[in-house]
Amino acid sequence: MTRKSSGHGFGTAPVFLAAISTILGAILFLRFGYAVAHVGLFGAFLIILIGHAITIPTAMAIAEISTNLKVEGGGEYFIISRSFGSMVGGTIGISLYFSQAISIAFYMIAFAEAFTPAFGWFEGLTGIEPQTWMISIPATVLLLVLMITRGAELGVTVLWVVVTTLALSLFMFFIGSSSSSSGSTGLDIFAKVQNPDKFFVVFAIIFPAFTGMTAGVGLSGDLKNPRKSIPLGTLSATLAGMVIYFFVVIKMAYSLSPEELAADQFAMSKIAVWGPIIPIGLAAASISSAIGSILIAPRTLQALGGDQVFPSAAVSKFLAKGRGEANEPMNATIFTAGIVLAVVALGNVNFVAQIISMFFMITYGFLCLVSFLEHFAGNPSYRPTFRSKWYLSLIGALACFIMMFQMAPVYAFLSLIAIVVIYLSLKRGREEEDDLSAMIKGVLFQLTRRLQVLIQRKQAVVALSNWRPSFIAISSSSFTRLAPFDLLRWISHYYGFGTFIHYIKGPLDESTQRESKEKLDRLIKQGAVSHAGIYVDTIISPSFKTAVAQIVQIPGISGLENNSMLFEFHEDDEGEISRIIDGCQFASIVDFNQCVLRSSERHFGYKKRIDIWLTPGDYRNANLMILLAYIIMGHPEWKGCEIEIFAAFEKAEMSKQVGRLNQLIEQGRIPISQNKVQRMPWNKRAKSYQSLVCENSEDADLVIMGFSLNKVTQEKGEFFKRFKNIKEILFVRAGQKIVISEG
Repeated sequence: MTRKSSGHGFGTAPVFLAAISTILGAILFLRFGYAVAHVGLFGAFLIILIGHAITIPTAMAIAEISTNLKVEGGGEYFIISRSFGSMVGGTIGISLYFSQAISIAFYMIAFAEAFTPAFGWFEGLTGIEPQTWMISIPATVLLLVLMITRGAELGVTVLWVVVTTLALSLFMFFIGSSSSSSGSTGLDIFAKVQNPDKFFVVFAIIFPAFTGMTAGVGLSGDLKNPRKSIPLGTLSATLAGMVIYFFVVIKMAYSLSPEELAADQFAMSKIAVWGPIIPIGLAAASISSAIGSILIAPRTLQALGGDQVFPSAAVSKFLAKGRGEANEPMNATIFTAGIVLAVVALGNVNFVAQIISMFFMITYGFLCLVSFLEHFAGNPSYRPTFRSKWYLSLIGALACFIMMFQMAPVYAFLSLIAIVVIYLSLKRGREEEDDLSAMIKGVLFQLTRRLQVLIQRKQAVVALSNWRPSFIAISSSSFTRLAPFDLLRWISHYYGFGTFIHYIKGPLDESTQRESKEKLDRLIKQGAVSHAGIYVDTIISPSFKTAVAQIVQIPGISGLENNSMLFEFHEDDEGEISRIIDGCQFASIVDFNQCVLRSSERHFGYKKRIDIWLTPGDYRNANLMILLAYIIMGHPEWKGCEIEIFAAFEKAEMSKQVGRLNQLIEQGRIPISQNKVQRMPWNKRAKSYQSLVCENSEDADLVIMGFSLNKVTQEKGEFFKRFKNIKEILFVRAGQKIVISEG
């Protein structure tokens, strides 16, 4: 949906002001003294460093992404949704919006807390016991009315006044001296109260102080140049806030004892050159944070409506509607006002504040994750003018998700459940939408590419006993004979990789290219229906012979070099044998293993018995034949299958050859018992090999036997035509030396 948003055309200053006024907020004035008291100056430093291990990478990630995207209204939501897709972006956007909206109520309650030092004086003067809601509710109503009627321009004007007051209060705090009742001041970086709260409990209480650095990003739709203002304003506010935090805790630790800091939430008043400036600064900080949040929350909601994230089109249209040329989010602000007033009326947002922190952590974690993944996606369209470091983004993402569970495991778990519920709600009725972004696909592409290169480099030194099948099957009857397709998916189910190629005879022209695409679509659907873990493709070539010549030269799709070819013909269609022999000749040139499947209408029967026939000519083929039988047997469709080996040797050689086979099976840990190795004394003059096989393997579901390419070529494929009583036969010729066991 195209948004009509000319915005206010703000510069960098509002971004900085919104961020710094939220960073130097209520937590700084009310809870930093508590933090120093319970974890000491050293612990407070550690909290600030950990907090900024989250916020600085996030700020840099925002700076990076915003210099690549044309960031429109919605700030953080816009960045996440355009990177992760509409469903994930909408889910995070909704949780972010509620965090921002409820933060307004949190800050307004903190604003009311600034007046508590005067409650005693007011009660003595009027006889009325004041309550914080008497201040928070009217102040909230007044602020909301002003924002609804006057909009963002008034908010930014007020920000200048508030930040000036905030700066004055901090200045008077820093130039003040201690009024410690203990009479002793100094700097002990490890001093803390007795029985202090645990470190992560303190961190959880302090963390909301670090969440303000993205406040200015929400003004993205009202900025003249977001690519410049967002990075500059966000990073400068984050770094300035960090420096101020360090100096504040040093001043506190130097001026007051841990006990005094823990006893009075307005301990900063005892240090400031004029005490009342601290409650005034708290009021300024709280109202500025509230203004910062009320500037961005409705804009996030407006952007969600503009993207039609909500299931109801009418709701989305209502929330997306703006006022005037600046597209002021009137309806979104009114909706936000209702949430804010409801929470302020409750007066206690401790539970909600914990959830707010969780949602902010999730948002920051995803922003850092976007930046981290973009570094590896290799997307040519990702060209930010400012670049963060991948390891900083990774640290930021990990810190967010780890600290969530360190701070409050229950709330972290609840927030994740809420995220899942929101996602499923948005997903309902929109299953057709692709939720995978180009960035994720790019990352997978880069990962696959690097793995392919690594596998290729390591291929030369792979042990012979670590051989894996990497088969290419070619067929021109892909949709009428499923035997080669099924055999390939069984072989490549777990231990290897398979590529199935449908052959189209003819020149490469528009007609064959169109046919190729149609056939490929059918193959992809066929693979999905059969749950085949194989790669499918088509090839157009003037002849089967030239097609094979092309195929044996293509690189392995999996990164593993192709090492085997699978051909197939039906027992009633022996005319294909001559071209299969030609294909085997090409495959042998590149040292491929060659397998020729003779299929039948029986289609592997009940898949319960595989017979392997070994002869004196199968010394090179034996290991591949046994290994293929073992691999096929590992597919769930062959569950319960048994392998029998028939050793057809001269009587004088029988004991020696069977002993070698048993040793091979034992050392290779092939699940074939010794009683499954059948001795088949074979007198070539008395009985043909064909008769021997047919007598013993007529009921087998698959028979595997070796073949000699030279003999098959000389006989013009007669060997493949024999064994008339046997149905599915897999003829195997090993083009590589394959070892089952090194033992």
